[in-house]
Amino acid sequence: MAITWDSIFSIIMFFGPMLVGRAFMWYRSRRAAAAPQAQKQKPAVQPVPPRIQPALFLLFVATATYLIRTTPSFAPENIFVLTQSRLQIPVDVLFTRLASMRLGEKLTAQDEALRAKFVNQESRLLYFQFGPAVLGDCPFCNVDDPATYFYYALPDLLRSHLANLIVIALVTSSAWTGVHGSRWRILATIAAAVVAVADVFIVKEYDYKSNSLALRLHEIDFFHWSMRCYRLISLAVIDGLLGWLIYLSCTNRAFAKAPSPVERVDALTRALLSVKSKMSAMGIIRNTALRDTDLRSQSQAYWMHEVRLMGEVMEEREVVEGVNDALSNRIDMQAVLRDADAYSQAVLQPLHELGPDVAL
Repeated sequence: MAITWDSIFSIIMFFGPMLVGRAFMWYRSRRAAAAPQAQKQKPAVQPVPPRIQPALFLLFVATATYLIRTTPSFAPENIFVLTQSRLQIPVDVLFTRLASMRLGEKLTAQDEALRAKFVNQESRLLYFQFGPAVLGDCPFCNVDDPATYFYYALPDLLRSHLANLIVIALVTSSAWTGVHGSRWRILATIAAAVVAVADVFIVKEYDYKSNSLALRLHEIDFFHWSMRCYRLISLAVIDGLLGWLIYLSCTNRAFAKAPSPVERVDALTRALLSVKSKMSAMGIIRNTALRDTDLRSQSQAYWMHEVRLMGEVMEEREVVEGVNDALSNRIDMQAVLRDADAYSQAVLQPLHELGPDVAL
């Protein structure tokens, strides 16, 4: 007998609520059981390590630079917006308006190059796709072959993405930011590569002839200026998110992992070696002080002065009354003596076990 979709739907509607309820209860029980252990192993929140601060500052500068460049003040000049001209305006009228807005009412070299390229409507449409620099500066581009403009614009198109990839490589280097930055290298690189590929693809596949029917200025799609803004915002978002992830990771506010047993043993070993080296240094200093006559006399003079000073302090009336009050009312001397005896036995017991010769 064939099972229809109606039968499957009826079974799901009957058993679904029970299964979902049990699954939710199982999830809550597992989460409650794992919470104490996770809380116990979760590292404490710490300030940003000094060596990671320059990396975060670099990402902040890059993000701020991209955002500032999206403002109209840093955008390439658009002569149609500047002169408030339509697409169908005659070339002479367009550049006459432009010359009236220039210093000395004279066209610049860039203006003359654009005027020479504005031979037909096709060149104006390519102007909206690739911008003034590509259309005016390309020495081999031809309106009859629009792909040549894309090839000329490609290096400049990829320059921002390559610069951003260099920044990502620097701030995610294990030599600079350690594990806190290197753990995000693959993800950040993939995101930057996807944005670069998408940018190139959109520019390549854009239908520049879609503006041919625009009769008014506001109907024109200024693709080059819009894509430039979107490109910079995308790069700013990538760098901003990367800096935020590195900040959360290095301060243990998120993505913190408890050290593995090997890492804990290694850290403990380094700490013990550090303590051992400090104790060895103290032993060398003490031996030097005891063997040198001047240092030994200074040490003895210090301790004689210390004993005399403490003796004078302990003989003062206020100190004597305070000590007597503490011994009689607040401190259990028997408990203190028992703790001291237990501590001394614990310290001396290993020496006694080594034998009488060693113990002496």
